[in-house]
Amino acid sequence: MHRFFPGLLCLHLLTAVQLCSAVSISDAKEETEQVELRDFLKTTIKIADSFNDRFDAEVWLVDMSGRLKPFIKNPKERLELLRAVHREAKLSKLKPDLVLALIEIESRFDNFAISRAGAQGLMQVMPFWKKEIGRPNDNLTNIATNLSYGCRILQFYLKKENGNWMNALARYNGSYGQYWYPERVMNAWRKRWFVNEL
Repeated sequence: MHRFFPGLLCLHLLTAVQLCSAVSISDAKEETEQVELRDFLKTTIKIADSFNDRFDAEVWLVDMSGRLKPFIKNPKERLELLRAVHREAKLSKLKPDLVLALIEIESRFDNFAISRAGAQGLMQVMPFWKKEIGRPNDNLTNIATNLSYGCRILQFYLKKENGNWMNALARYNGSYGQYWYPERVMNAWRKRWFVNEL
């Protein structure tokens, strides 16, 4: 014969209410993030001047934001970075999705990353370039600055290699004649970043 314990029933009810509350708080938080993301998109897409039109901007930014989420949790930071990558890549006549693959391999999207050789930022640019071009005060941990340097360096190597991405990437990494680095970038590109050209 089972005994009825009012205290035990209350405990079960309380646990069920807490679980429902935790789920609804999580849902509300996710919904709030989506609203913020939508509002941020509305304001930033207007100034996403490297896109052909607003629809292209929205499609690319939303798609890539989802792909970038494992690396950068904050949706606003993701969108700001993606706009900067798209702008600098297009200015340098590069594929933005391939630049994203390179950044994944170089720094895993850590703009404060520094290699053993001293390369800095998202695209791991060597500081000597600042002196070489007469801009010693540039900050290579600044996202826009780093992307500008990195994209222009890659553009130079791509031209030098007549459009051969494997050779250009090997030159970028300083491993010309070897293909382990370009293969890593291309694998990341195919696995996570590849999109049809906008």
